[in-house]
Amino acid sequence: MQSRDLWRLGTLMLLGLAVGLTVGAASWGLLAGALVYISIVHRDLAHLLKWLRNRKTYSAPERSGIVEDLSLEIDYLRERHKKRKKKLSAYLRQFRKATRALPDATVVLDNQDEVRWANDAARAVLGVKWPTDAGQRVTNLFREPRLRKFMQERATSRSDTIEIESPIDSERQLSVVTAPYGSNQRLLVARDVTQMYRANQTRRDFVANVSHELRTPLTVIRGYLENLIDRGDECPPGWELALEQMSSHATRMSNLVEELLLLSRLESETAVREPERVDVAGMLTEIHAQARALSGDKEHLFSLEAASDIHLNGARAELFSAFSNLVFNAVHFSPPRSVISIRWYRDKDGAHFAVEDKGIGIGEEHIARLCERFYRVDPSRLRANGVGGTGLGLAIVKHVLAHHQASLSITSTIGSGSRFSADFPPAQIYASEAAGSQSRRDAG
Repeated sequence: MQSRDLWRLGTLMLLGLAVGLTVGAASWGLLAGALVYISIVHRDLAHLLKWLRNRKTYSAPERSGIVEDLSLEIDYLRERHKKRKKKLSAYLRQFRKATRALPDATVVLDNQDEVRWANDAARAVLGVKWPTDAGQRVTNLFREPRLRKFMQERATSRSDTIEIESPIDSERQLSVVTAPYGSNQRLLVARDVTQMYRANQTRRDFVANVSHELRTPLTVIRGYLENLIDRGDECPPGWELALEQMSSHATRMSNLVEELLLLSRLESETAVREPERVDVAGMLTEIHAQARALSGDKEHLFSLEAASDIHLNGARAELFSAFSNLVFNAVHFSPPRSVISIRWYRDKDGAHFAVEDKGIGIGEEHIARLCERFYRVDPSRLRANGVGGTGLGLAIVKHVLAHHQASLSITSTIGSGSRFSADFPPAQIYASEAAGSQSRRDAG
């Protein structure tokens, strides 16, 4: 308490005591002096409160005692708050200018997917207008069905991405991503990837056209080579080896062309055209027989476990290509007499096709790129194993699984082998009435 307040309190108490002694009631006099002091402090504080609430109407309180200290402290805090507010406002203006200048469409959504803010690019790319569309649910603003479905299905906090045409300009291709932002908010960002999309489309068209043009001459060349090999007794001596090598390379080129055409078709489609019920266990029996024949002198030991009651909704030819690629890769890269396990089973997460080998393994740094076109971990290792693949197998597997809303997971350790698993969601599964499974272990 300030000295002025002590002096005022003491003076009032002495006056009250003097008056009380005069009338013979000293205690009442002291109480009256205290009450007068309290009323004065209350009046000053009330004046201070009114002044704080409306500085324009009320004048500043008389600065004395505790009220003076409060006034000075409030002025100091108010001035500091004003400087901080000014600084934050400047930052906010800079942030808004920066986000408005971004070429990517940016929309801030609350937990109900209602628009809280959008930059200028959102108007041109997504058709979201700020501030006209403030408070509108973003799913009500989009005319593109895939984008609306994407937003509805990704209403959780995890990030995700989709590539679509612009809702207001079909010539534009967008990459749309959502991500958690702040407290119970989401950030929707759409990037114009039209140039990249067109470049990729040009590349795909070029590869498809070249592959298609190569198919016919390669077929003719292979036919003549086979005819010459069959009539080897009429060929000059020493031509046999040259003809066999030519035939081998022509066959390899023909396989490459066929896989390029298949991959081009898979890339141009987003889903299976005419899905059917696929008996996976029966299909794996065929693949297993082909794998045994491919193993040949290596005499791998195969373990096949396939639940016969689990069918898939999809394209049999595509699934056969994907599953056989995974199994044949295990045959190529596994040492002789080693075990190759093939499993088809179901759990709470869906259905799974797994191929596990005890081969040479793959380094961790290569796994992320295994499904790229023509990517090879070590070409010299392929030659050492006598493998003449096209380098497109896992790329085909990835696209086939994408057609079936499935994913590929890979785990591998150098020197210990690898495990490839195709994981299908429950929505892709048909369950037949007859439950059962088939399991066998062969040494062929």
